[in-house]
Amino acid sequence: MQKIFKKYTIIIMSIAVLSILVINFFLSENALRGRQLETFHAKIDQVIQTMENNQTELASIKKNLDEDYLTRARAAAYVVEKNPGVLDSVEELENLASLLNVDELHVTESDGIIRYSSVPKYIGLDFHNGKQMRGFLPILESAGGDEYIIQEAQPNTAEKKMMKYVGVSRKGVKGLVQVGLEPVRQMEAQERNTYDYIFSRFPTDVGEGFFAMDVDSGEIVAYTGRSEEIAGLEDRGLESLKKCETGAFQILAGGTQNYVVTRSHEGVLIGAFISNAALYHTFWKNILLTFLYLLAVEIVAVLLLNYLVKQKVVSGIHKLRDGLSRITKGELDTTVEVGGAPEFFDLSHGINSMVKSVVNSSDRISKIIAMSQIPLAAFEYQNDMDYVFVTSKLGELLDMDKEMLERYTKEPAAFLQMIRVFMEGPVENEEDVYRAGAQKYVRIHFTIEETGYYGTVTDATKEMMDKRQMLYENNHDQLTGLARYPYFKETASQVLCSLKEDEICACVMIDLDAFKSINDTYGHDVGDRYLQEFAQVMKELPKDHCLVSRRSGDEFCIFVFGFETEDEIRTLLDGFWKELHTRAVSLGTGEKCMISASGGYVCTNDREMSMIRLLQQADKELYEVKRKNKGHYSWRQCTR
Repeated sequence: MQKIFKKYTIIIMSIAVLSILVINFFLSENALRGRQLETFHAKIDQVIQTMENNQTELASIKKNLDEDYLTRARAAAYVVEKNPGVLDSVEELENLASLLNVDELHVTESDGIIRYSSVPKYIGLDFHNGKQMRGFLPILESAGGDEYIIQEAQPNTAEKKMMKYVGVSRKGVKGLVQVGLEPVRQMEAQERNTYDYIFSRFPTDVGEGFFAMDVDSGEIVAYTGRSEEIAGLEDRGLESLKKCETGAFQILAGGTQNYVVTRSHEGVLIGAFISNAALYHTFWKNILLTFLYLLAVEIVAVLLLNYLVKQKVVSGIHKLRDGLSRITKGELDTTVEVGGAPEFFDLSHGINSMVKSVVNSSDRISKIIAMSQIPLAAFEYQNDMDYVFVTSKLGELLDMDKEMLERYTKEPAAFLQMIRVFMEGPVENEEDVYRAGAQKYVRIHFTIEETGYYGTVTDATKEMMDKRQMLYENNHDQLTGLARYPYFKETASQVLCSLKEDEICACVMIDLDAFKSINDTYGHDVGDRYLQEFAQVMKELPKDHCLVSRRSGDEFCIFVFGFETEDEIRTLLDGFWKELHTRAVSLGTGEKCMISASGGYVCTNDREMSMIRLLQQADKELYEVKRKNKGHYSWRQCTR
């Protein structure tokens, strides 16, 4: 008792510890993921804020530079207007460009060709050529005198060098003056406004990484971390990463799992990720410490409870056990008295009352069984008895007359042998069911112990008959009484596998001719009679040589076995078709029609042949007969 209590106490405490540990695990994990989600949201907010600040700065720089560059271009146009002689010398134009602090100075006339330039190699270039240069043609095409165009920084037409050009219309002359500068400050500001630049200067913890994905193309445009991790992110796909706004685990390159958080901003999906190893670095240590603390509590609790149970419960239970042991040995006059607790006193009183009640229970049970109408009988024998106790219905259930039953009850060994003989041949596929006559079945439950043996016998005849009827209905067609196709295949396969060396078998596929026309013309009742009459001819085939089945509708099967030659099979089938030609079916209008069927069969003596293969080849042969010679049958030798 104490060992059992200790065992179950340990089990219960262990379950409690594990439950607490599991709950703590999930709560701690959710808290960990929640903290990481908040951290990533804060860092992504910082990235977005930095990007927006840089955009504001870039817009301010661009505005100031545009105004400054336009002022320089207009100053150049003013100098050219007031001092046209400056155009006569490249050196003069270079000095003017240096004075205005621009990198290039170009002057055209109305034809749009650069006639004067501080960069000699650009002289002769046509503003009609190149996307960058064509951007200034509206100035030449305009009738106004104060037109200007400020281009964004882009590769120029001549050398693909990153430049920013500003063009203004000339004063008093059709043409334009253009200045060009390398936008160093603007380019530096643009560089600071990229995710690569922000990520490169953004503080990250161990195992963390950031990425930015273009929403339109799904390509990573900036990232921190290993390239294989970024490839893994691209493999996950844009839609999958969009679902990580509230945090989700994704498997990246190498099968490693990462916790990913994303947010969309101006056509870019910004994300942060951290590997499971980094995320759970301290988590597992905390879980292990919690487990150790709980384990220590469990050990202390088990030891304390074990001591209390031993002192307060086990000693009283031992006294009860000793008293019950004497009672079970036959000392029914034993009185159990255990004190120490009200519960033990009540239990002792209950045991003593129960023993008094059990003394006469055998007589009462026997009378109750005899009075009932339930087909149940019981028997019992104890080693100190010189007879077998049986109830009145035992002889009826075991099909014994009164004299035979009395003789067996007086010889316990013979009774035991009789029960064992009954149980030597159980009904196939049934548990504890045995034959007690031609159409009678009983269920016997029997137990042998050191002190004797006992058992019960119940009538199982109706149960078995119901099962047999159900099995028959499940395996046979209701209309024709023929075997259903699955049952036919299973039975035929078993026969084929047990084919003898000198035996041959055949699989016949049959189809009724014009059955659909009869069914449609005269109705389903006539069609059913037609099917039943045909099935009756099939059932007249010798059962020790033929298995017959309705496959479906007007299709039927015959499996012929137990012959040594194919001539014997053809003789049987010739007789079958001859008999068909003598059977007429009433059409209900005073007319009759003869049964007509087409068939094809294949023969084999190969026990390894598949039944499905035989049926398929017989079906092919039937198709040929239906096509060429309805109302007859043909055959072929089966091949693998």
